[in-house]
Amino acid sequence: MKGKVSKSVKSWERRLSGQIDEETMLLLASLDVDAELYKYDIIGSLAHAIMLREIGILTGSELSAIRKGLKKILTDIESGKIKLDLALEDIHMVIETALIKRIGQAGQKLHTGRSRNDQIALDLRLWARDAVDDLIELIGNLQRAFVNLADEQGWIIMPAYTHLQRAQPILAGHALLAYVEMLDRDVARLADCRKRIDVCPLGSGAIAGSSIQLDRKRVAELLGFSKIARNSIDAVSDRDFLAELCFDLSLLGVHLSRWAEDWIIFSTTEFGFIELDDSVCTSSSMMPQKKNADTLELIRAKSASAISSLVGLLVMMKSLPSGYNRDLQDDKRFAFPIVSSMKIALNVAEKIVSTAKFQPDRIRAGLDAGFLDATSLAEYLVGKGVPFRTAHQIVGELVANATRTGHTLAELPFVVLQASCDKIEPDVYNYLGAENVVKHYKTAGAGGKRQLRKQLNFWKKRLKSD
Repeated sequence: MKGKVSKSVKSWERRLSGQIDEETMLLLASLDVDAELYKYDIIGSLAHAIMLREIGILTGSELSAIRKGLKKILTDIESGKIKLDLALEDIHMVIETALIKRIGQAGQKLHTGRSRNDQIALDLRLWARDAVDDLIELIGNLQRAFVNLADEQGWIIMPAYTHLQRAQPILAGHALLAYVEMLDRDVARLADCRKRIDVCPLGSGAIAGSSIQLDRKRVAELLGFSKIARNSIDAVSDRDFLAELCFDLSLLGVHLSRWAEDWIIFSTTEFGFIELDDSVCTSSSMMPQKKNADTLELIRAKSASAISSLVGLLVMMKSLPSGYNRDLQDDKRFAFPIVSSMKIALNVAEKIVSTAKFQPDRIRAGLDAGFLDATSLAEYLVGKGVPFRTAHQIVGELVANATRTGHTLAELPFVVLQASCDKIEPDVYNYLGAENVVKHYKTAGAGGKRQLRKQLNFWKKRLKSD
């Protein structure tokens, strides 16, 4: 939000002489970013006012006036009737100034026992708590999209890759559920972060608390916090929860970036494994044939901006002395954009996954390339009593042979296979070829049908309950 600069009276200026120039005013102001906190500031102020009434600081009529005044200010901010004056510096003073102008002395009492230091600490925690809840919901939506795609189209056999080279055959659903696992760790981290967000700092004042017997637990109860901050110095200066949130979203960004990279590759003409819906692609301003996965590329880029926000916040925090310092005013410039961009990325990612289509004919056409059954042949020999290292060497020589002659392993004549190892029997062909390999996976969590069914059942139940 943009605002004007006026010569409005500040909450602190009686202590100082002289006028602050406009450039200094712009440096001091945080209203352009913390205006986003208006509803949290009002919610926190209402809870504080109720507590002040209960301990006798406010009368019933004063509380009523404050409540009505704040609710009207809320609607006026949302409708744009209240102008954002940068001379007031921040959203706290915009709201307080408007309240005092409307209801007079009762509004002047609202800041009793409160500092902007603990006020912003409260607002940030309320915002972060909602942000985590929203993000967890969006991640869950993306997980469900992956599970649905795995259930509907995930029974196609495709190559799995290591070093971006063909490795072993798997069901496509197995690859899709790998992303669900990554995202589940992101959910767990955010849920754990929420526990440290869920601490009420209000009542800590500027740094040392108040000589007024404020009922901090009552405020925490009204705002739905599970506990209050134990130490007032730490309460007003703690931004660990923001750094932790930024870290969690940086890692989420990394996970989304890895998925995006996979699908950018898989959707190319060279691979052609996945067809992305036109609604989540763009074209070229010059080349009319182009269908670009720009949404995936931009999601991939979000991890970079997320990581830079985390680093910026940590660098800002690293040398601060104890207590509140004005540097912390810029914490929101790091945290707000990363949350906003990740919400957008998650929403678009869900659309991409929900509308994607695997291309079974294209995948099947190249499935025999790359000797995906080599490991299966080595394990077949292990089953015949051959030590694995010996089996590995035997199969390596067979792959070299097949490469020279232009065959797959399944195309090699039995005499050639048996010449490499007398343990090989005609049943070996039941273990060669991608389809046979997938049939023989036995370990839990492997890329076969039985394992995919089990994983799908797990995730359907888990995500339904969530």
